[in-house]
Amino acid sequence: MIKYILASASPRRRELLEQVGLSFEVFPAHGEEIITKELPWEIVEELSYQKAAEAAGRYTAQNGAINKDDIYVIIGADTIVAYGSEIMGKPKDAQDAVRMLTMLQDDTHQVYTGVTLALLLPGGIQTATFHEKTDVSMYPMDASQIREYVDTGEPADKAGAYAIQGKCAAYIKGINGDYNNVVGLPVGRLMQELGSRNLIGKGAKGGAEMR
Repeated sequence: MIKYILASASPRRRELLEQVGLSFEVFPAHGEEIITKELPWEIVEELSYQKAAEAAGRYTAQNGAINKDDIYVIIGADTIVAYGSEIMGKPKDAQDAVRMLTMLQDDTHQVYTGVTLALLLPGGIQTATFHEKTDVSMYPMDASQIREYVDTGEPADKAGAYAIQGKCAAYIKGINGDYNNVVGLPVGRLMQELGSRNLIGKGAKGGAEMR
């Protein structure tokens, strides 16, 4: 039997996994995020690996030995917004959200999501990490529009201080790439990666080679 474990408390990631029909357990990562990379795709891959690895270790410690007849796949993910050399995670406060949106409005930026799959095996943990990038173009927003949007509270826990699936949809001019990647999890790519490693469905077999 295959068991999927989401190492995130994000309701958006939960909804996306449910959308594609995966049954999963939520086991959020608790570790401190440590960034040693500089390029945005390297940062999200690094952070997604940290989340998956921390959750995998803690899950194993709490649940004991891995049943050899089961497959456990822990999914760690991290999303950031990049605008030129500026890397944007979640805003620190409302003022920071205003700053981010002022930069992003009337221009195009990139959203990166890194995903790490941690496969728990009787002999240890194997991992595979990848990322997706989506270009997002926004319509102009004046200062009052930005403040009104920030005051809704929606930007508070969103990378780049906006939710493409929320009220900020009014200011999205277009995207090039995976929409779900901007929401927080490139589920299409995720399913392809799981499928390529024979990690989908009851017939999946353990020991698949991870890269």
